[in-house]
Amino acid sequence: MKRILAVVAIIGLFSSVAFAGPINVYQVTGPVMEVTSDMVAVKKGKDRWEIALSPDTKVTGDLKVGSKVTIEYHMTATKVDVKEPAKAEGTPKTKTTTTTTTN
Repeated sequence: MKRILAVVAIIGLFSSVAFAGPINVYQVTGPVMEVTSDMVAVKKGKDRWEIALSPDTKVTGDLKVGSKVTIEYHMTATKVDVKEPAKAEGTPKTKTTTTTTTN
């Protein structure tokens, strides 16, 4: 019985890591401005969006300049630089006032 519980606990642990959460899917729609073997450029408003293509990218239809397309994509970080927080310069200065009284 203890072995079964241990196996179930281990499977639960690994399955929770595997299902940590879905990666968001985004999309952009517009006319194709340029197509290369590894990139497609789409005009979105006044902006040019360049989306990378991989051998796993599924393309339906004839992808060519001028075609209106909707591209689904994921954002993936390629590098993360963590910056140290700015250090406070000394201790905060307090304002002192001097009062002079005359008798």
